[in-house]
Amino acid sequence: MRDVAIVGVGCTKFGEMWHKSFRDLFIEAGVMALDDAEISGVQVEALYGGNMSSGIFVEQEHVGALISDYSGLSTSNIPSTRVEAACASGGLALRSGIIAVASGYHDIVVSAGIEKMTDVGAEKAIDALASAADREWEAAVGATFPGLYAMMARAHMHEFGTTREQLAQVAVKNHYHGSMNPRAQFRNSVTIDTVISSPLVADPLRLYDCSPITDGAAAAVLVPADRAREFTDTPIYIKAATQASDTISLHDRRSITGIDATVVAADRAFKIAGLQRADIDVAEVHDCFTIAEIMAVEDLGFFEKGTGGPATLDGETALGGRIPINTSGGLKACGHPVGATGIKQAVEIVEQLRGEAQKRQVHGAEIGLTHNVGGSGGTVVVHILSR
Repeated sequence: MRDVAIVGVGCTKFGEMWHKSFRDLFIEAGVMALDDAEISGVQVEALYGGNMSSGIFVEQEHVGALISDYSGLSTSNIPSTRVEAACASGGLALRSGIIAVASGYHDIVVSAGIEKMTDVGAEKAIDALASAADREWEAAVGATFPGLYAMMARAHMHEFGTTREQLAQVAVKNHYHGSMNPRAQFRNSVTIDTVISSPLVADPLRLYDCSPITDGAAAAVLVPADRAREFTDTPIYIKAATQASDTISLHDRRSITGIDATVVAADRAFKIAGLQRADIDVAEVHDCFTIAEIMAVEDLGFFEKGTGGPATLDGETALGGRIPINTSGGLKACGHPVGATGIKQAVEIVEQLRGEAQKRQVHGAEIGLTHNVGGSGGTVVVHILSR
């Protein structure tokens, strides 16, 4: 197996992009990534596009061919594949591209993610997202993702004493980070009181505990590590790319105060990379709800189980803290176009490791991690990247 490097990245602005279509978004991100790598489309040998629910959101299936066609690559007849793993679709598209290059099957690959979510009403969007749960045993009887994560939050609060203020601090921190990210959907700072007094969604989660409905796309160019400096003076190397699965339904899990697939994927990633948790300088984790980030920093091994809440409230996961988490603003503030999120996480880490994150830069960052979750934890993808 060959080592792999990222030599180009691109990411659109995230938000309610009424003036841009599904096609516009993935073309914009792809062109940015190719320009960053200083290559032309004709050099690309394969495409992997993460996308969750284009059939519902924009009534378009056969997305692999669509992306290739409207990127101007159909005349090259390259393989173009849609990758789906619910909200982990982007992370899995990145891992799929890494495997293609590492195996020697292709030399230059684009991994991308795309979701256009705001072209349908809230009811249809909620129904689309519910398809990432167990439709027959959860969604069909009224369980929503806010409801599922609310049960996780209540169990975590009961078992470990996690407080309402600790949950709120996740949103406060990520909005602060997002305020410095020009791509972010929300660039406003909020207070703990703002979060706690926002409308109730599913007890104990309130509106400001939840990631938004978002449009956006992101892309990354992958090449063999030994060729990386042909394209850039600042290649970022893939140290590990792991995936783990669990039951799709929450009620079948060993525990609902954590995600076992995160623990397994993280353990595998650190073993493959030959690194320790203390080696990570910055991480992007899946904070679809505030409780998700607290569980993630525990399950990834950055903090002992039950201590993620106090650590967050104490500033240990903020810029300047022990381990800066979600410097992009995370899903909460940067936005969560579900198919694109895993690639956006990689874009943020690449920019951090290059020293290009501007006001949100983690000084001296050399090793970063991404953590992308599908559904309530049925799929987890973890990447470790290094300068």
